[in-house]
Amino acid sequence: MADKHHYFFAVKLPYEVKSYLDRWVQMHEPKFPFNRWVHPEDYHITLAFLGFAPKEMLEKAINDVREILSNQYTFELTLNELGIFGPEKSPRIFWADVKYSKDLNSVQKLVYDTASKVGFELDKKPFKPHITLARKWKSDEPFNRDKLTSLKNSRGEEFTFPVSEIILYETHLDQTPKYKEFAKFTLKKAD
Repeated sequence: MADKHHYFFAVKLPYEVKSYLDRWVQMHEPKFPFNRWVHPEDYHITLAFLGFAPKEMLEKAINDVREILSNQYTFELTLNELGIFGPEKSPRIFWADVKYSKDLNSVQKLVYDTASKVGFELDKKPFKPHITLARKWKSDEPFNRDKLTSLKNSRGEEFTFPVSEIILYETHLDQTPKYKEFAKFTLKKAD
């Protein structure tokens, strides 16, 4: 039933990005004592969080988003740096972000505006694209912002990846991974 789960539209990350971030986490997790680390299959970039959704609204959002994304082309994103949300000494969220992308902002605005027109009450904060890696700082020592680095591949180069799918995910809090693909929107390949 649609009303038992939360739903959100997000950029689906390619396997290579999830693997890269997972390897980074495995290597650095001891230096970052967070309470809960996100399962690599759950890495994504949220575009619009819908929350609980009545079936009719959800179907309308799917149809309307499918229509507005039908003319959108694939684009590339580049991993950028690590950061936090919440109190400086005891952050709530530990994330990786991507470099500014006009294409990503455009797709996010289309999805957000469409879901809003359907009637969803959406977060009004400015869009800050990020990939949540962990939640809830658990150390008695304060978080040290100096440990935050930029993300590069093994050769010290930027990690750029294609975005070809937007997904409507359904949350299953009792499962791991907890986000399941509910609807898929494939972007057009550039000529």
